Amino acid sequence: VQLQASGGGLVQAGGSLRLSCAASGRTFTDYAIGWIRQAPGKEREFVAAINSFAGWTYGDSVKGRLTISRDNAKNTVYLQMSSLKHEDTAVYYCAARPGLYVRTTMTWDYWGQGTLVTVSS
Repeated sequence: VQLQASGGGLVQAGGSLRLSCAASGRTFTDYAIGWIRQAPGKEREFVAAINSFAGWTYGDSVKGRLTISRDNAKNTVYLQMSSLKHEDTAVYYCAARPGLYVRTTMTWDYWGQGTLVTVSS
């Protein structure tokens, strides 16, 4: 499956942004989709993930501020981000794996190219 992340940009602290992950090439509903981010000089961090039809989860540092959703008819997963903080600055990658999600940065089989989110303080 091919993944294309988009929607990143520059936003002020406290602002909002919506990321999109468009998938193609395989049956979209066979895959859980996750968002993983990597800030400059830091390790990758699990952000959120969603199963095909039910179930989603969030990383501890973003709970209450981010909402993940998916539109299976459009083969797209969204990550609505609000109350953004400077520490949310990172490249955000979407990833896919067959079956159910995992709350890790690993064991994701397919990765998109990433989209940069910069939060100015």
